This record gives sequence, structure tokens and C-alpha cells, in this order.
Amino acid sequence: MRYEESIVEGRNPVIEAFRSGKTVDKLFVLDGCQDGPIRTILREAKKRDTIVHFVSKERLDQLSQTKHHQGVIAVCAAYAYAQVEDILQAARDKGEDPFIILLDGIEDPHNLGAILRTANLAGAHGIIIPKNRAVGLTPTVAKVSAGAINYTPVARVTNLASAIDSLKKEGLWFACADMDGQLMYRQNLKGPIGLVIGNEGSGVSRLVKEKCDFTISVPMKGDIDSLNASVAAGVLAYEIVRQRLG
Repeated sequence: MRYEESIVEGRNPVIEAFRSGKTVDKLFVLDGCQDGPIRTILREAKKRDTIVHFVSKERLDQLSQTKHHQGVIAVCAAYAYAQVEDILQAARDKGEDPFIILLDGIEDPHNLGAILRTANLAGAHGIIIPKNRAVGLTPTVAKVSAGAINYTPVARVTNLASAIDSLKKEGLWFACADMDGQLMYRQNLKGPIGLVIGNEGSGVSRLVKEKCDFTISVPMKGDIDSLNASVAAGVLAYEIVRQRLG
């Protein structure tokens, strides 16, 4: 189900966005505002575990497209999110071992869109992203994905490390992309697997890395020290494909 709006402004429109089932990625509320409608909005946000930012009027004015925000702006997903179980079911439906890409703090929508496109073509059953400090399913992501967003489910979780723990119970192993990891050709990447790709600058967080079973790296021969996150995801995803076909 596609959501056409990405920005909703004003108290009643934001309340209706929540009540109609739209996925609200982030909520921006005027700091100090606690009247009845705002309290209602905050209750709806809490029920849905929506990230809330209390900001100044100047910040709301910058975000506003209508200039009539009434102290509240909701940023909605361009597309609906899946559940992690939907991704596992997609693998079952195809009779395949699960292949999931987990993104730890990807912030650039172009990277997320490109990874979505690669995930679809590489046969990954879905992508998992965190709710906080990461880009969501914005219109830019949808455009860069070249249509893949319609076919490859994206689940959003509160805690990526906890999601890994849950998926381990489903039999998945986890490979963390890391420049100091073992060369990808030397690791067994067959079977049910989760490929973890980190933030564009800082890489995979310590806690998430500790949850992974092993680290893998891409061989590099040039003068710079790292690949773009979406390129690294593509190279590693296709090594998984190669091993699955072997």
C-alpha cells in the first residue's frame, strides 16, 4: 500500500494521519506546547512508538511547506513498512533459506534506495532498518530504488541488536561488513544469513557488531580506504549469491 503524502501539517491533519493508519516516521512538535490537541497527538505517537522531536518555532517554520503548521508536523513514510515476519514468510514462500540485509544507521536516502535495488536483484527477501538515526522510506528512496520498493519488503525495528537475537532463533547467521574482517571469499556465506551494513561514516555500531557471528570484508587495492555503503552492500550481496549458486 503506497502513501502519497510525505509531510502532514496542522493539528487535525496530523491526528487524522495517525488514526487513518499512515506510518509516521517522525513527529516534530513545538517545544513547550501542551494543549489538548497536542496531547492527543503525543498519545497517538506513543501508541505507535513514533520518534518525537520537540523543536523551536524557527525549526518548524523551516520544515513547513504550507506555513500553517500549528505547532506540529508529521513526516510520513512514502511507502508502508513490512514486519520482520513478512520477510521470513517471503523466504518460506519461495522455499529458500532467508537472506536479509540489515542496515545499521544508513542516513543517505540515495544509499538506501540503491541498496533496495540491489537487494531485489540479488534475491534478498527483505531489508531491516532501525527507527532511530536512519533514513526511512522517503520519496527519494522510492525513486532511487527504481521500483524495487514495491517488491522488496522493508521492516523497521526499534532495536537492531534485539532483532538479530530474534532472528538467530529462526536459524540465521549474521555477517557484519567490516574493513578488518575476513575476506568475503574465505567465509561460508551459504544458508540462512543476515548481512549487516553500517553507517556511511562510522560503520556498524559496537553492540550490533558484537551480535554478529563473524565479520567480512571486500578486497581493496586502491589508495582510498573504503567503499560507499551501497556499493559495499552490492559487492557482498553478490558474493552471497555466488556462493548460493555454487
